[in-house]
Amino acid sequence: MRRATRRHWRRSLARLLPRSLRGRFLLIMVVGVLGAQLASYAIWTAQARDGQLARLDELSRNIAYSVASTVRFFRSLPYDYRHIVLDQLRDMGGTRFFVSVNDHRIEMNDIGEGPAKALVIDNFHDVLRDEIGVTDAEVTFTRPDTLRLLNNEVLLHDMPPRWGQHSLMSAPLSQPILVIQLPLERGQWLYVATLLPVSDVFHDGGWLSGDRLFVALMVLLTVIGLSWLGIRSATRTLARLSRAARRLGDDLDSPPLSEGGPREVAATAIAFNRMQRRIQHQVEERERLFSAISHDLKTPITRLRLRAEMLDDPVLRERFCASLDELDQLVRGALDSVKGLDMHEEVEMIEPLALCDELAGEMALQGGEVRVIGKGAPVAVKPLAFKRCLTNLLENAIFYGQRAEVRLEDTPDSLQMTIRDHGPGIEAAQRERVFSPFVRLEPSRSRHTGGSGLGMGIARHIIQAHGGRLALDNHPEGGLVVSLTLPRADPETL
Repeated sequence: MRRATRRHWRRSLARLLPRSLRGRFLLIMVVGVLGAQLASYAIWTAQARDGQLARLDELSRNIAYSVASTVRFFRSLPYDYRHIVLDQLRDMGGTRFFVSVNDHRIEMNDIGEGPAKALVIDNFHDVLRDEIGVTDAEVTFTRPDTLRLLNNEVLLHDMPPRWGQHSLMSAPLSQPILVIQLPLERGQWLYVATLLPVSDVFHDGGWLSGDRLFVALMVLLTVIGLSWLGIRSATRTLARLSRAARRLGDDLDSPPLSEGGPREVAATAIAFNRMQRRIQHQVEERERLFSAISHDLKTPITRLRLRAEMLDDPVLRERFCASLDELDQLVRGALDSVKGLDMHEEVEMIEPLALCDELAGEMALQGGEVRVIGKGAPVAVKPLAFKRCLTNLLENAIFYGQRAEVRLEDTPDSLQMTIRDHGPGIEAAQRERVFSPFVRLEPSRSRHTGGSGLGMGIARHIIQAHGGRLALDNHPEGGLVVSLTLPRADPETL
């Protein structure tokens, strides 16, 4: 069950991957760079946050000790002198703290969350408890625009600027203000407000902020662009090898690959060219041997025919001649097969409608009726081979069905041709056999019926050599339908 699940996930993942090797290389580069950037940003942000917390810890403790000293100083003053000292401090422009003595605790609009705030509050509580024994101090953060001061809870902006300009109004309005309130004797509350000289105290350190996201995007686009150029250059040789392999399947005489480039690519090109030369040599040797054997058989067949004509018994002479005719047809079929499989000719653009009309005229001279329907745009083929393919198919249609219809139809990437005869058709189990050499579904071998069983095989070989497809089917109203699909390719790719 687990294996089946793993196979299912692997197949699902494979369907999501790009189909081309170039696309997969690029995906690997993008995922790798993006993962490295995210990991580096996460590590950098964690280190920056730890460093900020360390600085904030030291700074908040220093300020807490200063606040404790301030509290200790005001506690030491006589009750009636506290307001006089405060007035003198405000007249001088204030200190780093804004200090007041109020007759009640002022409600603060507490803001902020996170480890930075908790660290500051804990440090203040610890220092005030250890230094002056205060355990009920209230430590809060608030905004400058909502900060309230003194007994009448006046807003900071309504105060004289000189009272708070050095302590509370020297920073941007977005920076929070730290307020410490702790009880004194006779129901009074000491009010201390100050700024922490640390920017973004409550900033969560969003590790993928806008500026970092922009930098990451620019780096990613740069890497993608450079990787695309490099991968395209590296895979161009593989693409040439793929095209050469397709051409080799269609044309053994296609030009060899360039043997330059990186060592692995050059070694592959050398091996590919060596394979092509060996295949060419083997095919040429086979054609030469087949042609030699077929040609050499003509001489003894001719001698046997002469001797058979000298026989006195007419029945025996007829039998000998029929056997020799059959043997001669086999020899001629073998030669035709070699010629039909010979694709050593240049590719040209032909008009399919004109070629079909020409072949229809030739079939009419032999007593056959061929009707051409539709039209097709010019297509790149090897003209003699393609003409031989259509000739074999039309002769077969005329032989079995006396008349045939050829239909031409264009698609964006191929030429579709169908040849329908009005004969008996072919059973589904026998359709593949007709492409085998020397196989004829018509059982006779007499000189009147003719044929060697090579025409259909040669036709399919020629179509496949052009990258096309040949299929057989029976028409619902009777007769055989031969369907040809010929892709539209540039002459250079054939």
